[in-house]
Amino acid sequence: MKLGFAMRPAAIFTHILSSGLVCSLALRQPLPLAPEAQHVIGGGDSSVSGDQTRPLPLPIPLAQQTVPSPVSGFVALGDSYSAGIGTGFEGKEDDCRHGLGAHAQLIATDLLAAHGGRNASAFQFLSCTGATTAQILSGGEDSQVDAFNATLPADFALLSVGGNDLGFFDVINACVFRFYNFYSGTCESALANAKTQIESDDFENRLRVLITEILDKVRWEKRPSFTITVTGYARFFNETTDPCDDMSFGVWWNGPRLKKELRVNMNAMVLTVNAKIRQTVDNINAQFVRDKVLFVDYDALFDGHRFCEDGAVEPDYERTDTWFFLVGGPDNARNGTQQPPPPPPTKETSLPPASVLVDPSSCLEPAQRSGDWGELALCYMAMSRAQDPNLRLAGGDLAALNSMWYVPTYYGKTFHPRSRGHEAMRSKIYEVWRELGVRH
Repeated sequence: MKLGFAMRPAAIFTHILSSGLVCSLALRQPLPLAPEAQHVIGGGDSSVSGDQTRPLPLPIPLAQQTVPSPVSGFVALGDSYSAGIGTGFEGKEDDCRHGLGAHAQLIATDLLAAHGGRNASAFQFLSCTGATTAQILSGGEDSQVDAFNATLPADFALLSVGGNDLGFFDVINACVFRFYNFYSGTCESALANAKTQIESDDFENRLRVLITEILDKVRWEKRPSFTITVTGYARFFNETTDPCDDMSFGVWWNGPRLKKELRVNMNAMVLTVNAKIRQTVDNINAQFVRDKVLFVDYDALFDGHRFCEDGAVEPDYERTDTWFFLVGGPDNARNGTQQPPPPPPTKETSLPPASVLVDPSSCLEPAQRSGDWGELALCYMAMSRAQDPNLRLAGGDLAALNSMWYVPTYYGKTFHPRSRGHEAMRSKIYEVWRELGVRH
C-alpha cells in the first residue's frame, strides 16, 4: 500500500466532522436558498445574447486567513455537473450556470462554517457548463487551468469532466427528447458514437494531460499533500420497472418511449464512462510514489432516486425524491415547501422570439461551440419549428412562439443532479476522505 495517500483531504474531513458541522455524512445540512432562487430559470434580463465569451470567475473569499489553518482553500474545475446548473443563484445567472447547491459550493460553505469564518481563505469556482477537457486545458479561449490562480492557497481540487467529451447530450437528444425532431438522428447511432469515443484513447489522453497541468500549476513537488478529487456520473434510470415502457420525455408529440432496452443502454453508457475515468485515474497514480488523484463513484447513492422508479409516472414533476432535473422541473432543495409543476412562461423565464439563441438560421454554430445543453436544445427546437410550423409539443399544443422559448437553463439542466443529488455527491466525497483518514 502506498504511504501518505491524500492526508490533507482526510484532515479536512476530520476537521469539519469535529466541528459538529457534518452529521451523517453531511446530508442533514442543506444549503439555505431563497425560494425564488431555487427555480428561477433566468435572471432579471430576458434578452439573452448569443455572446459566448465567458468572464473568468473571481475567487470566492471564504474568510481572511489570520491564523494557521488545516484548510486554506481549493479549486473546482469541470463541466455542468460540477457547476451545479439549476440549483439556484442570486441575482442574475452567470454564463457558466453556477448553482448555489453545487456540491463544490456546499463543501466551500461547510469549510467556512467549520472555521467560524476565520481561517479558510479562497474557493475558486471555475467549473463551467458545456466544458470539455479540451476547453479546460491550458491555452484555450476559456481555459479553466489558465484561470486557476495558483498563488492563492489551494489544498485540493475537485474535477468533473467527461460527459461532454463523450457525447452525453447527443445520446439524450437522439434517444430521449429529440429536440431536433426526426432530424436528431437515431438513438442507435448516438449510442454507438458514444461507445466509440469512450473506447478510444483520446479522452484518456486529454484527461491525463489535464490532470498533469493542474498538478504542474500548483507545483505539486512543493505541495505533496495536494490531491485532485475526480467525480464520475450517476445512472439515470431504474431500468427494471414495466410501466415506464409506455412513458416519454419527448418534447414533441408522440416522442420516443422509455423502453427497458433504452434505459439499460443509457445506464451502461454511464457505467462505462465511470470505468474509463477510474482506469485513467489508476494509470495516472501509477506514475507517482503517492497517489495524487482520487476517483469518487457516487452512483450507488442514487439508487431509488432515478427516473422511472416504482410509482413514478414520468415525467413526474411532483416527485422530489428524483435527484435529476426534468426539462423545466423545479429543484428539490430542502426548504420545507411543496414544489410546484413548471410555471407558464414569464418575462423572467422566457426568451423573446427574436433572440439569437432561437434564430434557426444562425444559432447552431455558437450553440455547438458553447456545448451548453440548453442552447443546443433551444436551437434544435427552433430549427424543427422552422422546418415544420405545424409541429405539436408533447402536450398536444401547437408550438407557439410564447410557449417554448424558455431561457437555456430551463432545458439545459435536464438529466443533471438536483440539490439533493449534489448533497449526495458531497456526502460520498466526505466518505472517501474519511476512509482515507481511517487508514492513515
